Amino acid sequence: MRFSIAVLSVLMLLVGCKENGQNENLSEGNWLVELDVMDNQILPFNLKVNKNAHGKYTMQIFNAEEVIDVDEIEISGDSIIMQTPVFEGYLSGTFTKNSIEGKFIKESLDRIVPFKAIYGEEERFKIKNGSIDKNVSGIWETYFSPDLEEEYVGKGIFLQDDNKVTGTFRTTTGDYRFLDGVLDGDSLKLSAFDGAHAFLFNAKITDSTMNGVFYSGNHFKEPFVATRNDGFELPDPDSLTFLKEGYDKLAFTFPDVEGNMISLSDKKYQDKVVIVQLMGTWCPNCLDETKYLVDYLKGNNEIEVIGLAFESAKTEEIAKKGIKRLKDRVEVTYPILLAQYGTYDKQKAQEKLPMLNHVLSYPTTIFIDKKGDVRKIHTGFNGPATGEKFEEFKTEFNALITELNNE
Repeated sequence: MRFSIAVLSVLMLLVGCKENGQNENLSEGNWLVELDVMDNQILPFNLKVNKNAHGKYTMQIFNAEEVIDVDEIEISGDSIIMQTPVFEGYLSGTFTKNSIEGKFIKESLDRIVPFKAIYGEEERFKIKNGSIDKNVSGIWETYFSPDLEEEYVGKGIFLQDDNKVTGTFRTTTGDYRFLDGVLDGDSLKLSAFDGAHAFLFNAKITDSTMNGVFYSGNHFKEPFVATRNDGFELPDPDSLTFLKEGYDKLAFTFPDVEGNMISLSDKKYQDKVVIVQLMGTWCPNCLDETKYLVDYLKGNNEIEVIGLAFESAKTEEIAKKGIKRLKDRVEVTYPILLAQYGTYDKQKAQEKLPMLNHVLSYPTTIFIDKKGDVRKIHTGFNGPATGEKFEEFKTEFNALITELNNE
């Protein structure tokens, strides 16, 4: 009887481990994930599944040269949840050894995008035509939602190698991250997925024009047109946001994640160069800038940085949890204050900082000198996907901080 009970206990333990721990049936190696967006379009990205010596799964998401490590994976029976780092978005579904079917979910925005994943597939976009009679390498002057009230300008920067195309679109509010795709005959297809945004660009190409559609998940799409223009440049990002007439200082008081009220007028920030970062934990360009600032501060402790988070999370508790997660994952040493939750609406954000003419972009970076005067406001962020522009930003950033510290 005792033996039977012991055996039963072990069996129950093994079953419990299988149901609540790692499932050994998920194949290791390369997978292709396909999200169902609008107009029956498919948004693909590449995924690699690994298992370490302890039997724990990890994954990697690939967008061109970007590699996103995913280590928050929960498996129970045939169910799996893959939480992307920093951002709230996650993939949830059921799986067999060689397939996963489920949904990409962003709870704060009530967005759900169906997906399926197939093991062994490595080709992001399948080549149908195969001809390489065009080349999109170079600079493209781009207009999204052309001739509409919502029109805005972008700068396409692309490099083509055979059929493979990588690059990004820069805009006045930031870049569209690491785009990865192909030119198949006269059809350009580019995609990116990072857990915050799912982007798909489809366009027809001539030697000098693009005519296409930009999809963001399954909730938004807009047309775009582009023409080759190697001399094209976007408006100066330092000229778009400024203090309104009648204001000469930036002022605010917001709580940190522990509930402590922090103000720019606090003693800690007096007689110091201060950078104020308008951002959100949901924002990939903000994450790029946050990583840059974290790395900069490791070797330069003569300045102070304050982050002001404008969060889409529906409750204060969830918003603070997201901030804590960002700080932990990226090892942020500076305070990130909760300026707004429930929406990241830019008009409402501007109401929190009435001295600004507007909040045009997340991130927006405000440079303050030792006297407390605003010396520069930089709109948007040119991240690593922009290549030379990112290097240019770093050079200008270092020069300005050196100048302000030497005053």
